[in-house]
Amino acid sequence: MPLPLDSYLGVHPQALKLSAQRSEVLAANLANADTPNYKARDVDFKSALAASAVSTGSVRMTMTGKPNAQHIALTSNGSSADANTLYRVPLAPALDGNTVDAQVEQANFAQNAIRYQASLSFLNGKFRSLMTAITGQ
Repeated sequence: MPLPLDSYLGVHPQALKLSAQRSEVLAANLANADTPNYKARDVDFKSALAASAVSTGSVRMTMTGKPNAQHIALTSNGSSADANTLYRVPLAPALDGNTVDAQVEQANFAQNAIRYQASLSFLNGKFRSLMTAITGQ
């Protein structure tokens, strides 16, 4: 019985793509740390991943029982991180209008790099187990 590769890999391919997009946004923030009136942006990773999972159907979410006011509505905003790119609220805005805090951006970039490496590690393990199953070694 064939196993669909998308369901086997889970959410990790989408997480990898979103982490790469978030890295680009954070790198742009760091590159523009001294640009007057530049507004720092970030990707809402959780919302983007949830939207990606709903749109691709890799993780299916369903409501059980009767609709309840406490249920979270399922929406599909598309899998693009652009829909989930938000402007960051500065801790201490600069006089020139720039909202980039280099230390915050570096910390977020490091956290995102760890998230990216974790997704790569999970995917590597999945492919290794597939190769083991195929070759029998």
